[in-house]
Amino acid sequence: MERVPITKAGYEILAKELKKLKGVERPENIKAIEEARAHGDLSENAEFEAAKDRQGFIEGRISELEFKLAGADIIDPRKLPKDRVVFGTKVLLENVDTDENVEYQLVGPDESDIDQGRISVSSPLGRAMIGKKPGEEIILVAPGGKRIYELVEII
Repeated sequence: MERVPITKAGYEILAKELKKLKGVERPENIKAIEEARAHGDLSENAEFEAAKDRQGFIEGRISELEFKLAGADIIDPRKLPKDRVVFGTKVLLENVDTDENVEYQLVGPDESDIDQGRISVSSPLGRAMIGKKPGEEIILVAPGGKRIYELVEII
């Protein structure tokens, strides 16, 4: 099984979602199926169909989360080197063309959220940053063209 890096906070978010699905949403949905079944003819019962669809989603998500958690490799960014970019590192980048500064944290694929400044270590920019030191250039070839960033600092 391939190990996927994740922060402790990211792991806890996935574990919390799994617990809610198993302990709250699955039982509620089972109850909804039973109630819809009690209404009679299942061939024309929209409530029953919706509950069965929801059950499929819940069971699929439970399986997905169990798989992700089983393959998770929890990494504590505080214990990693601060002299170069590694998983968990927070960085300040400057776009060389626009002089715009952006802050990112490299995280696992399941916890990335660009709006929160968290990008996946497996994304093109994430891969390009690995191993870089402050002052070095990061060249990213994107569909919209080539972008060049300078690694201003590791935060």
